[in-house]
Amino acid sequence: MMDLLKISCFIKHQKIAFICSVDDKGFPNVKAMLRPRKTDGLKEFYFSTNTSSMRIKQYLNNPNACVYFYYKGLIKYTGVMLRGRMEVLTDQKTKDMIWRKGDTVFYKGGVTDPDYCVLKFTAEDGRFYCDLKTENFAID
Repeated sequence: MMDLLKISCFIKHQKIAFICSVDDKGFPNVKAMLRPRKTDGLKEFYFSTNTSSMRIKQYLNNPNACVYFYYKGLIKYTGVMLRGRMEVLTDQKTKDMIWRKGDTVFYKGGVTDPDYCVLKFTAEDGRFYCDLKTENFAID
């Protein structure tokens, strides 16, 4: 039986997440992002990004997405892939929720900058890899 709490804890300790979108020709596109700003277990993940980003158009056209987290030690490799849907959120309440003071480096207009938005990923299922073993799991 998969320990979902252990997987959630693993994800919280990773500094980088890879988000995947689907382009207009049906090809996957991958991008490294800073870790999610906020999470709700393995179900919801919030990322900050630029409204003008190519990914925003891709997610609006096709919300199918996946997010991947990994850790590579000297010998051990651990990876978690989550599949689900990505929403583009531009409402001020959500933007305020994950805003950090240093974000003005990326968004000169501050928390109300029109080029600042939030990606909300809602996971449906996942796949965990560790010690040469892979296991699928559902997320309720």
